[in-house]
Amino acid sequence: MSSRRQLLMQAAALAGAALTPAAWSSAIAQTRMADDPFGLGVASGEPSPDGMVLWTRLAPKPREPMGGMTPAPVTVRWEVATDPAMRQTVARGRALAVAEAGHSIHVEVRGLSPGREYWYRFNAAGHASPIGRTRTAPAAGGAADRLKLAYASCQKYSAGYYSAHAALAAEQPDLVLFLGDYIYEEAHTGKGVRAHPVAEPVDLAGYRERYAWYKADENLQAAHAAAPWMVTWDDHEVANDYGGDQDRTNPSPATFLNRRAAAYQAFYENMPLRRTRTPVGPDMLLYRSLDWGRLAQVQMLDTRQHRNHRTCEAVSDGKRIPADCPERSEPSRSLLGDPQEQWLQGRFRSTPAQWNLLAQQYLMGELFSAPGKVGNDGWDGYVASRRRVLEGWRDAKVSNPMVLGGDIHCFFAGELSLEPGGKPLASEFVGGSISSLGRPNLDINRLVAGNPRLKYGDGESRGYGRVEITPKAATVTFRAVADALVPTSTVSDLAAFVVEAGNPELKRV
Repeated sequence: MSSRRQLLMQAAALAGAALTPAAWSSAIAQTRMADDPFGLGVASGEPSPDGMVLWTRLAPKPREPMGGMTPAPVTVRWEVATDPAMRQTVARGRALAVAEAGHSIHVEVRGLSPGREYWYRFNAAGHASPIGRTRTAPAAGGAADRLKLAYASCQKYSAGYYSAHAALAAEQPDLVLFLGDYIYEEAHTGKGVRAHPVAEPVDLAGYRERYAWYKADENLQAAHAAAPWMVTWDDHEVANDYGGDQDRTNPSPATFLNRRAAAYQAFYENMPLRRTRTPVGPDMLLYRSLDWGRLAQVQMLDTRQHRNHRTCEAVSDGKRIPADCPERSEPSRSLLGDPQEQWLQGRFRSTPAQWNLLAQQYLMGELFSAPGKVGNDGWDGYVASRRRVLEGWRDAKVSNPMVLGGDIHCFFAGELSLEPGGKPLASEFVGGSISSLGRPNLDINRLVAGNPRLKYGDGESRGYGRVEITPKAATVTFRAVADALVPTSTVSDLAAFVVEAGNPELKRV
């Protein structure tokens, strides 16, 4: 039997393990735990008009192997209420946390009312979890007056603290979009402001451990408990700059796909995702859309799993390639893969939304980072793929497209057009990072001056973006912490922009 087929069968077995009667009967006999099993907090995600996903992962001792859990399954009870005191319960049930799934729980709640707040909690082994706030999306096709969301990315644990997440939680947005680099897989070198385990994860146990260290952070837990999340990954959830079955160390495809399967399984175990996202070996369907009534549609992309290999490597200086390298413009090259591109074009043709948010990992527009040079890890290495997206907006007459991105550890705001200096088709807003280090503003100012489509840049601030959408306009505010290198820090507005409906040109406010 091939190693790939074995991985697929093992993943299918994991998905079904929690459904077996034998596992249930064992769990029912579970006694009280001495330690609180909710050491990784609670989360919700993927809101729909009648429900959402509720998540937790049992780990009474997050930094010990298996989070301090034994292999035995555990019964977890859950409840949803219309009030934060949890007196008006409207839904309840139980689920099973099994070792094969990292003792994680993914409850898909249905039957709730559209467009309103709810609160939830879990109970297991004599302990109650923290109470989380969540909400449902507006009714399908229904009117919505506003959407307040936050977007974030790049939270390297050793590089800084998560004061930005504390501020994000205090804002209580309707929705949080996390755009990748939730963890960093790198070995700890002794540098940075706080440590995590030294070894670089390459197997499921290693990735589970790395997530546990990140998710034990109280500010990150607060952000998860404040609002439903919609998540995607970038590279560091697996390996630096990986794409498809390859990373920059050039392992054999079989070796890398084994690592990718472990990383994807750990990602699923630690995120509030639906069962339809359960990985099957090294494959996981992560691109999807979310409607906020008629007001907005979020199209969430996966730019890592399905892409062609990087191009122009022979003339690369590490991450930059000559802009005139002909390979990068080959029509067959895709950052998304053909099935995802076809799905996205279908979204463009069918979306009823007034605002269409493309949530993905990168700065999308072309960026000359040195005279005559561009990067090859993002859209600049896949020119035809990017052009097909822009032409799709134009041809389908997509209403108010807007791109949100991360990855680059800097704040950028700009406009997107089919030709340099052409009429803008969309606006884009990137970054910054929750804690990952950026670049000196002297460098960023040169980038903005050399790329006229960019209207703003900042590489020295850490933080997140806030987007407030109404039928008439979208206001995007970059929020920055005073100092991410200390455990607590104030957060303030760095810059703000307005995009009026029907006009993608940016206005600084």
